[in-house]
Amino acid sequence: MMRNITMIGMPSSGKSMIGVLLAKRLGMSFLDLDILIQERSGRLLRELIAERGQEGFLKLEGDTACTLHPENTIIAPGGSICYEDWAMAHLRSISRVIYLDISYEELEKRVGDLKSRGVVLPEGYTLRDLYEERRKLYERYADLRIPEEGLSADQVVEQLYDIVKRKR
Repeated sequence: MMRNITMIGMPSSGKSMIGVLLAKRLGMSFLDLDILIQERSGRLLRELIAERGQEGFLKLEGDTACTLHPENTIIAPGGSICYEDWAMAHLRSISRVIYLDISYEELEKRVGDLKSRGVVLPEGYTLRDLYEERRKLYERYADLRIPEEGLSADQVVEQLYDIVKRKR
């Protein structure tokens, strides 16, 4: 049995897009945790954050991650998964964790409206604050860090494909 892969990183770092492309290339399944949460709850992420508050949403996200026991799957959790240490411990036990690292400047270009995306942004935080805080957490949990600077999605997928194929 091949191990799973979990993609972590900031919103808009390409976890879902790169995850889907890599899954196709490797013949793996793909699971988007945000979509799973929305399907199970019947609510959009932003609605869940509004209803439950940020802490309540983080608990739901972490608890949902801990229900996962897939095989041969690329998992793309939301960017805030790094706040739930118990969930990250579970994901690390079932998968290899890869951090898709984008620069702050690239994040600013890509991210769009945080509220409509359902991004957990603590009161008084700027996007820069969120980036600096999460970056340290992603680095702590990652088995591998992929700097995306100057690379297209296809180039990142190619790099990951080569790394995964070497480890098999």
